[in-house]
Amino acid sequence: MKISSFLTISSLATVSAFSVNRREAGAAVAAAFVGVVVPKESYAIDSCKPGANNCVQGSWAAPSGAEKSAIVDDLKAAISAYPQEGQNEVDGGGWTIVEDNFGSGVSRVEYRSSGKGTFAKFFNGGKPFVDDLKLEIVDGVVYYKSASRVGDSDFGVNGKRVAYLEGLLKGKGWPL
Repeated sequence: MKISSFLTISSLATVSAFSVNRREAGAAVAAAFVGVVVPKESYAIDSCKPGANNCVQGSWAAPSGAEKSAIVDDLKAAISAYPQEGQNEVDGGGWTIVEDNFGSGVSRVEYRSSGKGTFAKFFNGGKPFVDDLKLEIVDGVVYYKSASRVGDSDFGVNGKRVAYLEGLLKGKGWPL
């Protein structure tokens, strides 16, 4: 049996002036209901560009059963323990948390080189290179992306930064 009607489902679409069978109408209502009740998880951190040599990304699983507040506390403690003078010859210009959305979205930490190296002097006019570390917590997993803002190679800087933070989290009992 076909029905003709004006059918509005949420704000998704209006079906009018054509025939829709009951199965199609029911499927549309179910899809709208499921979409409202159980939203598909979306990750706000974009991917590294294919072949990028100045970007690393991945994820860290928090300890089993950890509450989100404990995950946030561990992340903030690890970031705070990262030396402002840098480590392993990277990030000599310090770091700043520029977006603190650890509990509800993507957080961003800005890391700066010292600006003293040959490449900074030659390619960047002696100004520090700036990198961004983005972090997002979803269902007990921390997704990260550490990327340089300019250039096509970072000479391993982003990897060293992530490895240092990973070591701090391991020290807190994270199974990494």
